[in-house]
Amino acid sequence: MARWEAGARERLVVAAVDLFIEQGYDETTVAQISERAGVTKSTFFRHFPDKRELLVAGQETLSALLASGITSAPADASPLEAVAAGLAMASSEMGPTNRDLGPRLQAAVAASTELQERDALKSVGMAAAMATALVARGVPSTAAQLASEMGVLAFKQGYARWSAAAAAASPPATSASPADDDEGLAPHALAALADLRAAAAALG
Repeated sequence: MARWEAGARERLVVAAVDLFIEQGYDETTVAQISERAGVTKSTFFRHFPDKRELLVAGQETLSALLASGITSAPADASPLEAVAAGLAMASSEMGPTNRDLGPRLQAAVAASTELQERDALKSVGMAAAMATALVARGVPSTAAQLASEMGVLAFKQGYARWSAAAAAASPPATSASPADDDEGLAPHALAALADLRAAAAALG
């Protein structure tokens, strides 16, 4: 079996996002992405069926982590407490590369209708995974769906806060800077979930 280049998947995602921003999604080809990432086209197709799938890279893993965290939450945990456990587990796998890619990815998505559609599908997949895990814990379907949607929103808001905090750091974050050694995504995602929970309670 041929050996895949170390880090090829991550390099392809970063290269694609940068090219989408620089010249647009429609104008970017698989060949250009592969060249920017320093890999062959055959390596690209080992990781992704087409350039559309780059946006949802890692979605299955992320959804599985969210579901696993919910499943492993204490038996007496409320639905939102279980969602918090899912967010904590998923956040533990998000590193500086994920954080730094956030603003660029957001810019690429904003400029492309097709990428916006793929991003929406990613959110649907995350919510479905969490809802299924909650229902398996005995949470009623409607409550499970509501809690999972709050979880997706908390993840997105936390990710945005995490990226913004790194971007605002002075001096700018580098691979050797203290910003790479911060507490990670989890505190931001959990704080966002707490804010959403308070906002929901205030609705009456």
